[in-house]
Amino acid sequence: MSILLFLLLGTLTTLALGQGTRVGFYRTTCPRVESIVRSTVESGIQSNPRARPGLLRMFFHDCFVNGCDASILIDGPSAEKTAAPNVPIRGFEVIDAAKTQLEATCPGVVSCADILALAARDSVVLSGGTSWEVPTGRRDGLVSQASDTANLPAFNDPISVQIRKFADKGLNTQDLVTLVGGHTIGTAACAVFSYRLYNFNNTNGPDPDINQAFLPQLRALCPNNGDGSTRVGLDTGSVNNFDNSYYANLRNGRGVLESDAKLWSDPTTQRFVQRFLGVRGLPGMRFDVEFGRSMVKMGNTELKTGSQGEIRRVCTATN
Repeated sequence: MSILLFLLLGTLTTLALGQGTRVGFYRTTCPRVESIVRSTVESGIQSNPRARPGLLRMFFHDCFVNGCDASILIDGPSAEKTAAPNVPIRGFEVIDAAKTQLEATCPGVVSCADILALAARDSVVLSGGTSWEVPTGRRDGLVSQASDTANLPAFNDPISVQIRKFADKGLNTQDLVTLVGGHTIGTAACAVFSYRLYNFNNTNGPDPDINQAFLPQLRALCPNNGDGSTRVGLDTGSVNNFDNSYYANLRNGRGVLESDAKLWSDPTTQRFVQRFLGVRGLPGMRFDVEFGRSMVKMGNTELKTGSQGEIRRVCTATN
């Protein structure tokens, strides 16, 4: 076999196996894909404002469980969607609506995984964030098990555990601080943080990371033994705007989740928060720019491309 033929066969094998995504993957096969997804997301957010943070969280939770393969969208009695961290997520109907339109326009072409990646970007943009180019070409997985969500980042994870969970996905500490900044939009139920307000770690007092001036506000929203389903904004004063005020709140002791508050109290992550805030003496970083970069990086986690996976015709089913 000649060297040229050997190299050609190697190149074709690489393409067949699928070695990543690229911007404009559907340029010839479904040129309207991005405009269709964006208009669907816009309509979905108008109908259900909770879909705004929901679509972003949905993509995050999908990528952290067996890669970005849209397995979070699959219905079933023990599917990922039924796991406790995913039950509160809103916006699944937006993905379904986009898929229906795309199947009518480009049947069997666009994966549910790519729709979810585009919708997450669009939810950020429609919340005032900066856009970024989304590489596409993912294929969909067929396995969705609630038990696989056990390693999702949790609201009470210490920084060491958060760093390990992100590192397991090829994401570094800067990516961690950047991506958790997505909490600048969205809410959390009292049930996942009210323990910080009253008897934190059996001390008969609140979590010392909470600003004492902020404590009465949280206690009024989440009274002791009150309704755990009441939802509270994660970025006080800017809950619907995608901006870096989330980091200012962390600095000021106004982080709602324990895992968020630790981003400031732990020096390992604090320096990245400071850089987003433009603290003198440290090289500054723009949150809007870095967020897009980290989203692309996360979006290439454990991908199925090429001959791997499939294109599901209905995102909630495995065909």
